[in-house]
Order: sequence, then C-alpha cells, then structure tokens
Amino acid sequence: MALVVLLSSCLCVFLFLTLTKFFHKVWWTPFRTQYVMGSQGIKGPSYKFLHGNTKEIIHMRNESMISPMDLSHHVFPRIQPFFYTWIKLYGMNFLNWYGPKAQLVVTEPELVKEILNDRDGAYPKPKVEGYVKKLLGDGLASSRGEKWYRQRKLANHAFHAESLKGMIPAMIASVEMMLERWKYHEGKEIEVFQEFKVLTSEVISRTAFGSSYLEGQNIFELLLKLAVIISRNDYKIRIPGIGKFIKTSDEIESEKIEQGIRHAILEIIKKREEKVLNGEVDSFGSDFLGLLVKAHRDADKNKRTSVDDMIDECKTFYVVGHETSSSLLTWTVLLLAIHTDWQERARKEVLELFGKQNPNPEGIARLKTMTMIINESLRLYSPVLNIKRKVGREVRLGKFIIPANMELLISTLTLHHNPRIWGEDVHLFKPERFAEGVAKATNNNTAAFVPFGLGPRSCVGLNFATTETKIALSMILQRYKFTLSPAYVHSPVVVLTISPQHGVQVMLHAL
Repeated sequence: MALVVLLSSCLCVFLFLTLTKFFHKVWWTPFRTQYVMGSQGIKGPSYKFLHGNTKEIIHMRNESMISPMDLSHHVFPRIQPFFYTWIKLYGMNFLNWYGPKAQLVVTEPELVKEILNDRDGAYPKPKVEGYVKKLLGDGLASSRGEKWYRQRKLANHAFHAESLKGMIPAMIASVEMMLERWKYHEGKEIEVFQEFKVLTSEVISRTAFGSSYLEGQNIFELLLKLAVIISRNDYKIRIPGIGKFIKTSDEIESEKIEQGIRHAILEIIKKREEKVLNGEVDSFGSDFLGLLVKAHRDADKNKRTSVDDMIDECKTFYVVGHETSSSLLTWTVLLLAIHTDWQERARKEVLELFGKQNPNPEGIARLKTMTMIINESLRLYSPVLNIKRKVGREVRLGKFIIPANMELLISTLTLHHNPRIWGEDVHLFKPERFAEGVAKATNNNTAAFVPFGLGPRSCVGLNFATTETKIALSMILQRYKFTLSPAYVHSPVVVLTISPQHGVQVMLHAL
C-alpha cells in the first residue's frame, strides 16, 4: 500500500513539474518577453497561446494566394503579407511569434549589417530543426562553430576563382544541351522554369559531383518532394513533445525521403571511391565531391570528415546549387521578356563581347549591363526570403537590449522593396539603379541589398550562381529573342525560393 502511495506521489510530482515547465515555456516566457521588448518600444502582434501568430500568418498568406496577381513586381504583399502589414502597424522592427518562440523581425539596414557581420560572435546561426533538418542536415548552410569553419574552408577551396574558371566549359556544355532541345520550340511557346531546373541541376552535377543530371535525377526529385513538404508545413505548430509519440503522414514520408536521398548520395560517393581503388583514376578529383572524399579519408583522424557530414554537404550543395540559380534565371528571363528594351541592350553587349562565340572568362567579367539586370532581378525576386540568426548572449543592438536566445529574422524582401531605400519606383524594373554598383544604388547601405547574405556567412556559391546565369543568358541572347506568352499567369509562390506557380511561358524567336 505504501508503495502505491509513493508511486502515486511521484507521478503527481512528475506531472506537476511537467505541466509547470510546459506553461512556463508556452505562457509565462512569451508574455514576459512581450513585456520586456514592449518597454523598449518594440511592439508587434499579440502572442496567442501555443500558436503565437502562426494562424494569422497562414490565414493572411492563404488570402493573398487565392488568385494570381496583375503583371506587377510588387510581390512583397503577396509573398509576405504578414510582414507587409505588421511593418505598417508596428514599425521597422517588431516582434512576432512562431508558436511560443519570439522572433524579432529586423528591417533597418544598419541593424541588419551589425547582425550579419557579427564581429563579436554574438549572432550565431540558430539550430536547424524539423523538415529543414532533413533537407540540409548539418551541412554548410546550417552548421555552426568549428565544424562550420572547416566546411566553409573546404567549400571556398572548391569554388574559388581559379576553380570557377575551370567550371566554365562544363557550364557551357550544359547550356548547349538545353539549347539543343530548344531548337524544336523555335517560333513556339516554351516553359523556361522547368528548363532552367534541369539546366542548373545538370550544371551542379557536372561541376561539383562529376556526374550528370540523369545520374542525380533521383536525388533532385526526392529533394523537391521534401521541399514541397517543408512549404506545406511552414508555420504549422505542434504541441511540444507530441511528435515523439504521434507522427503525421508528412513526418513519415519525409523520413522515407531522407533515407532515399542518403542512399542515392552514398552510391555516388561509392562510385568515386571505387574508381580510385580500382586504379581507373589516380585521385579522388578536385571538384567538391572529390575534396569531400579526400577529407573523409584524411590520415589525421581529427580532421577526417564523417560519412554523415559528406552526405549533409552533398544535400546542401544539390539544393542550394540549383535552387538559387534556377530561380534567378527564371525571373530574369521573365523580366527581359516583359522589358524587351533591356533585352536588346543585354544582347548588344553580349554580341559586342563574344560575337557568336561561346562566353569566355574575360568577357564574362566585363558584362556590365547584364550585371545590372541580374542585380535588379535579385532585388525584385530575391531567391532567399529570410535570414535567421540567434542572440547568443544579451546584446545591445542599436538602441535595444536584446535578451539571449531571441531569434532574429531578416526579411530580404522587406529590405529590397523598401521605398525609403530605393525610392517610390521601388516596384519597377530599373536596372540602371545599379549602373554605378551596389554601394551607390543603396547609398552605401550595403545591408539594404542582401540576396546572398552578408558577412562571414554569405553564400559561398555567389560567384558560381552569377557566372552560371551570365553564361546561360549570354548563350540564349546570342540565339533567340523572346517575348512573354499570352498564356503566362503571374502567380509567384514560395517553395524554398520564390517560384512561378504555373511556370514561365515565353515565345522563342530565332535570330
């Protein structure tokens, strides 16, 4: 009897402590944080028990996506209607809630610059969780500390200027394959979004993994399925801890997809290793995969890269290496199909530099008009929507005191579509903004233009993506004029990057 009483007492104490911890996390901490930030003038939508502001966000997003929009580049209210609305209500910096997690949304360039430059290491990358963790693992985009430093060093080596120059022939060959398909569409309509997805997948496969799109096709298809699951579950909040006991159908499917991706990447790694072991080649190669395998087999155990690290790095580069480039190419072609005067200016520049010959490194570096066009495309349709950081310790950010563990969220669209920075014509396609470079375009507010991030964690693939885009556009412009098809429906949506929901249809006219 005494044992039963003791067990009952222990159970009651356990339940009490669990409930206390639960309510401290989902009630006391949010309301206290809201009070502390409010006392400094940082307001925002009120915290709602358990869900935070996620229900409002989902409702506002669904409302904005009900139907296509007019052919306008004023996409900010459609893509992030919650930020668009809350900035007007609460100011440039405000607090919103992802479930019980506070997020300080920062949109002032001076503060953004301070956060992303992170000179004192006060703003680390937050831990990646959930479906995104399955997509990227603990690769370069999500890792932290010493591990990130090692991975960044390896990636810098794989994509430095001389290596990039050596990738140009593979990029050209990939574009030639695409343009060979386009011959059957001359004088007709072609959907370029899917074309560019295949192209950029082919390019990253050839340059980073020494394979082809067909060899990695299964990986790309699985990654796309996982991206759709992420998009579908964005802003859905589950009761803390319940996932340990009950799994949703998406959680079950994502685990299968994750295993499928792992198996497919291991096969590619195994093929590379076997070629060396069988004496077919005398090294693992100097591409990204080769450097990863070499690091995995390092004689120094302390420097050795694990199998899981190799897989996570491959996943990161398969995703980032084609998602950002395909998004950039797609929206740039759309813009040039609408604004044919700029298309002609870009074509004139390409023909002056290359004639009908393939692009070369020296000419690529001199594509000034095209660089202006690409920057304006990145401004209007930034591939990366949000940049997240975490406050590692209590800090002073501008005039605010920010408590430790606060999540910071930087919306690139908010910065890129801010009329105070870019002027009242902010929603118009005007590449001439960048005629004298980014610093002049932003009045030396470099943090006002961050399509690839800023500071030590800026995207390592920046030069890779822009070089690939310049090559593809140059080769297209040498062969074709293109205009927007009447079938095109302007309906930007978010699936990892800003994507055209119904594709981008253009009419091809051979030169």
